[in-house]
Amino acid sequence: MSLEAIAPAPAWCRLFGRRPMLAVGAGLLLLFVLLAIAAPVVAPYDPIMQNAEVRLQAPSWLHPFGTDNFGRDILSRVIWGARLDLQMALIGIIFPFLIGTIVGTIAGFFGGIVDALFMRLVDIILAFPFLVLMLSIIAILGPGLGSFYIAMALVGWVSYARLIRAQMLVLKSSDYAVAAVSLGFSRSRIMFRHLLPNAIAGSIVFSMSDATLVLLSGAAVSYLGLGVQPPIAEWGVMVAEGQSFITTAWWITLFPGLSIVCLAFGFSMLGDALGELLGVHE
Repeated sequence: MSLEAIAPAPAWCRLFGRRPMLAVGAGLLLLFVLLAIAAPVVAPYDPIMQNAEVRLQAPSWLHPFGTDNFGRDILSRVIWGARLDLQMALIGIIFPFLIGTIVGTIAGFFGGIVDALFMRLVDIILAFPFLVLMLSIIAILGPGLGSFYIAMALVGWVSYARLIRAQMLVLKSSDYAVAAVSLGFSRSRIMFRHLLPNAIAGSIVFSMSDATLVLLSGAAVSYLGLGVQPPIAEWGVMVAEGQSFITTAWWITLFPGLSIVCLAFGFSMLGDALGELLGVHE
């Protein structure tokens, strides 16, 4: 068979071949997404079903990740936990992304007193440590996923606002922006149809790295008892539940902890690869 007869590799295969970080990051995320979607099928046991006869069993063929102090299968809980932790990571960046994009676009485009007011608000929020401010909001609202999402939206938007604002300050003086003004286009059209699509690449790249922070923050909040509440399967909750048995039943904390690390690593690798691909430097 001649070389000409061999079909070329698909474009995505060539892309992954040139950028292994992108392949690793996308592969890890795809693995967890598939596990989350297929959890009812691939999980061998009910994640909240208790069985005192098999409590604190070490990893075996029947329970590859072992069981916890209530006899619940760790593998099943890790698989079901992927659903909740992915949900926390994704929803936890969507609202800050939207709020920060709108605020940064308006502040950067109009400038003046509008910019000054928004940026002073940003400075006030940044004056407090991120985790402390987030925990304070959750403590006021009460434990639960809803409180976590509200806290992330109120605190996490500032980074996106600063990124978009910086890009808008540069782009609003560009030739095509001046041409759009001279043609009589409305301000909203110039902002959201002409400038924002060219300014948003940096925020998209940053959102991948920010998903890592959101994931770790969600696990930390659940670990402290302010996020997801037992007996729901969530990796931070599982780590907290296994803390008392770390010397005798290490598998209770090891496997959910490794899952957090792997998913965070996937988001981080994907963010770095997208930054290189799009020519964006955080």
